[in-house]
Amino acid sequence: MSKTLAYAAQSPDTPLALLEIQRREVGPDDVAIDILYCGVCHSDLHTARNEWKNTLYPSVPGHEIVGTVTAIGRNVKHFKVGDIAGVGCMVDSCQHCSPCAEGIEQYCENGFTGTYNGPVFGGENTLGGYSSSIVVNQKFVLHIRHKDNLAAVAPLLCAGITTYSPLRQWKVGPGQKVGIVGLGGLGHMGVKIAAAMGAYVVLFTTSPNKREDALRLGAAEVVVSKNPQEMAAHANSFDFILNTVAAPHDLNQFLNLLKLDATMTLVGAPDSPHPSPNVFGLIFKRRRIAGSLIGGIAETQEMLDFCAEHNIVSDIEMIPMQSINQAYERMLKSDVKYRFVIDMATLKQSA
Repeated sequence: MSKTLAYAAQSPDTPLALLEIQRREVGPDDVAIDILYCGVCHSDLHTARNEWKNTLYPSVPGHEIVGTVTAIGRNVKHFKVGDIAGVGCMVDSCQHCSPCAEGIEQYCENGFTGTYNGPVFGGENTLGGYSSSIVVNQKFVLHIRHKDNLAAVAPLLCAGITTYSPLRQWKVGPGQKVGIVGLGGLGHMGVKIAAAMGAYVVLFTTSPNKREDALRLGAAEVVVSKNPQEMAAHANSFDFILNTVAAPHDLNQFLNLLKLDATMTLVGAPDSPHPSPNVFGLIFKRRRIAGSLIGGIAETQEMLDFCAEHNIVSDIEMIPMQSINQAYERMLKSDVKYRFVIDMATLKQSA
């Protein structure tokens, strides 16, 4: 075991603070990474404060990790010391169920092992990227092909793949009209990626002041969803809608915009259920509501390569590790454009 510095929550109502943690020694199939940058996801806050009622303490969040490979095990063939590598939301899965065999480990029937807070269905705690270093099985380590702006690459490991996966699954591409609901950490990535895929992108927001930003990010149109006239002008016209909003809201207003046989996919995880949609709005147009998690490792690598090819990164605000608690409060107020990223070099200043 080796010691490393981290920031951790010790209980739901205590701020994150410096903690020394243990990392395992590098095994035959492991990659050791010195963490350069770690993105801040809303899931980090939910977990640190036990809002999903499943937190294992101490909790070291962070699953948007970019860093430098410092050591590899003897069986590792595709990484070498000095490589820039990424780690996303998973660090293991059972590897023998049907989803794992299909390369969609995020749907592992036995529960994938999160980069922090352990396996989905219980087990030993895992400690994430708010730390100086991490050791991960090579199967769950990703190649970073971006040449610069590595801090802005970090959120691709969660926000990027969370939006890329459904856009890819529902075959978004040229000639399609695609809606993105919400312009936050997820939504701004959805706009960028859908536009790069060649779709005609319409951004839905409750905030008129986000219009200019949405157009800059790649939207062709912006619709204020509180304006009935603007919404009615798009009735029955969308091939696909990606709904990124993580708060309960009326889904019917967006269902009514879908064409026959079209789908709205939800990726936001509200803390209480959405109001039930009008079943007639589904039945009479054979519309669908779907859900989507992150992507598997192969798809996450595909997303990273796609984003490198199209020069896509997140819009970020860099913060020192010592500002994480203030960043959480700002995140609750949507006071960030559009993801915080921690400069992990600042962690040593807390020692």
